[in-house]
Amino acid sequence: MTGLPNHVTISEVGARDGIQIEREFIPTERKIELIDALSATGLSKIEVSSFVHPKVVPQLADAEAVLGAIKRRPGVRYAAFVPNVKGAERALACGVDELKTGAAASDSFNRLNVRMTGDEFLTAIADMAGLVNGTGAVMIGVVGTAFGCPYEGDVSVDRVLRIIERYAAFGIETVHLADTTGMADPGKVQALVGRIRDEIPEPRIGLHLHNTRGLGLANALAGLELGIDEFEGSIAGLGGCPYAPRAVGNICTEDFVHMLHGMGIETDIDLDALIAAAGLAEEIVGRTLPGMVMKAGKADALHDAAAMDDR
Repeated sequence: MTGLPNHVTISEVGARDGIQIEREFIPTERKIELIDALSATGLSKIEVSSFVHPKVVPQLADAEAVLGAIKRRPGVRYAAFVPNVKGAERALACGVDELKTGAAASDSFNRLNVRMTGDEFLTAIADMAGLVNGTGAVMIGVVGTAFGCPYEGDVSVDRVLRIIERYAAFGIETVHLADTTGMADPGKVQALVGRIRDEIPEPRIGLHLHNTRGLGLANALAGLELGIDEFEGSIAGLGGCPYAPRAVGNICTEDFVHMLHGMGIETDIDLDALIAAAGLAEEIVGRTLPGMVMKAGKADALHDAAAMDDR
């Protein structure tokens, strides 16, 4: 295998992209408990919440309270999703380090997710970029449904490219390609990233992958082989998307970190602490979550053969 990065940065999105789908409201203090546990793992980026109207995502109506009470650790950047200028104003007032925002490559998905067409949302992003400039915070761009839309099918690569070009014009230096509904495969990942790099070399490309059809880590490996060194993951595989039929969570953070460490790729993350945080996430939501390493243990953990003989 060639082209693999030596180090990978993971942005943990479970507290936002994961929890937002939960039907039963997660108490604010438990969200804070999970974020504080994640902060202690060595993760350098944690997406804490979303500044959207509480009627749209009631699970995250406590964004200000959460950000006001978490124990911020030096070296950890705390992020939030913002859909509009009002959301950006709220996020900046809470001292958010990274404001994540994005348009989907599918207008059908945009209308459901942010109640705007892609072009309308790009105009809103321009206003947000003007607000953020000079504050010390940065904007991270997301291209949703970059690999396909459950309502429109294949999306235009040219449309993805145009969104990234607009982001670059707004001064956005990092763009995450989101497989929002789990429609990607390794070939699609390689083809889209290759086309972007051929035509728009400036923004740093990251990947936001869902495991809806069991290809999350395979798609991540395809990205690694292209040298991509920034990914988003969700603790214990928590999550889904309210506008993506049958969607499941992002790639599981601790499973991905386990894979990276096995491949000799550094993350600066304490895997044992991450596994403990995954157990906490499962306890908080009150059901079994998809993460595998939290169930099976690390591959280098040895077992007592004599104990097996006694069974």
